[in-house]
Amino acid sequence: MGNNRGRGLQANVLGTFDTVVMAVAGSAPAYSLAATTAVLVGAVGLASPAALLYCAIPMLGIALAFSYLSRIDTNAGASYSWVGRTLHPFLGFISGWALVVSATIFMVAGSLPAGSMTLSLFDEGLADNTALATLVGAAWFVAMLLVVLGGARLTVRAQLIMSGVELAILALFAVGAVLHTDNARPFDWSWLGFSHFDGVSGFASGALIAAFYYWGWDVTSNLSEETKDSRRTTGLAGLIGVGIVFLLFEAFTIAVNVILSSQQIQENDANVLAVLGEEIWPGWGGKLLIVSVMLSTIATLETTLIQVTRSLFAMGRDHTMPSALGKVHRTWNTPYVAISVVGTVALLMLVASNALGSVGDILENAIAAIGLQIAVYYGLAGLAVVVAYRKMLLKSPSNFLFGGLWPFLGALFMFWIFIESLSDLSNASIGIGIGGLAVGLVPMLWYWRQGSDYYRPANLDASDVVETDYIPDGYTAAEAERSRVHEGLPTDF
Repeated sequence: MGNNRGRGLQANVLGTFDTVVMAVAGSAPAYSLAATTAVLVGAVGLASPAALLYCAIPMLGIALAFSYLSRIDTNAGASYSWVGRTLHPFLGFISGWALVVSATIFMVAGSLPAGSMTLSLFDEGLADNTALATLVGAAWFVAMLLVVLGGARLTVRAQLIMSGVELAILALFAVGAVLHTDNARPFDWSWLGFSHFDGVSGFASGALIAAFYYWGWDVTSNLSEETKDSRRTTGLAGLIGVGIVFLLFEAFTIAVNVILSSQQIQENDANVLAVLGEEIWPGWGGKLLIVSVMLSTIATLETTLIQVTRSLFAMGRDHTMPSALGKVHRTWNTPYVAISVVGTVALLMLVASNALGSVGDILENAIAAIGLQIAVYYGLAGLAVVVAYRKMLLKSPSNFLFGGLWPFLGALFMFWIFIESLSDLSNASIGIGIGGLAVGLVPMLWYWRQGSDYYRPANLDASDVVETDYIPDGYTAAEAERSRVHEGLPTDF
């Protein structure tokens, strides 16, 4: 039982490999490491690898939730649709709105480093010039806006080039870090334990920042209406994406602990990865990793634009936001109105962000605020899958573990770090994070009063799925049945 209304997005554009690339690019491994490592180290110190490890486990639960939900509802709005049809339409709208706000804030958090990294390739002294970084970052943002406007096929081609070069450079330096002998400190297994956290609140702060590292793999679900065999592909790609970026994050965070001193990290808070590269390969290393970060940042601007514009497209289509957002360009098959609106708002925010201070200050506040919003919509999706599969959870061990228990525990973890971290965040971060969510109450209540059909949903129930919905192209009914048994999908209708 899908909810794909087929109103203009071009179907079957992306294959499995394309979708995995988009999942990895969505988490932006090089950008996340460069922009967030200093923030994470500042929050939890040597426990940075542990924070990433213990956030990865519940994050996999959320990825499983997205995988199971995408099997029974194909919708560009993803959690916006799933949560609305399982928990409550109000919660569904807040889930979608949390993604929209966090992604829009990221346009600032992503465009500034893109500009700063580009400038540092020519003159390191220019990298901290916020105004100039804003100008160059805005130019990159507009370029990605035009690529996304050109359609999913053009988007994935650009992504293959950018992410391919980025991952090749990261793999090279991961090997270099292992072979590096001039270390600030020896590796210690305690970095993967709990001893270095400053109590429960310190762990929560680290986990909230770690959630930002992983965020973005779920772009595959927002592309579901444009993906071949999307019921199977989008969830699988998200799981693979989380696994790949986890390995990269752990490798480089451990390398930072081993190779860099605390002073080096503090003095280079917006450029930690470049300093690490210079230590591993003096002369060329810093420049190469700057190139990697720049490509990663530009690539994740692209995937974030896809997430926010597809979400707004679904909202416009459902008349929970202005219906013009649901319009699709006749030639490019993209939601051009949503893209134009997001582009305009993000550019205005990018210019206004100059009043907040340096690049590092802006990033620190934005990352914490985005972490709060991520925790909301990921947590709601984790609960939604339990409700959608409630009649199927006891029919197989895989359904119980992967479609119920693990996502449920992941949801509880997300809500816990949301509440626990509030006491430690700055007023600016809380204001941006909570205030951004609160603004969503205005359109939610307005369109609810207007009588949008979204607020009278058909319940999403895995046990109601029609058997023919699970027969992919090229499969016989018997093959599809065996596949469902293997994956723990419902088989008795």
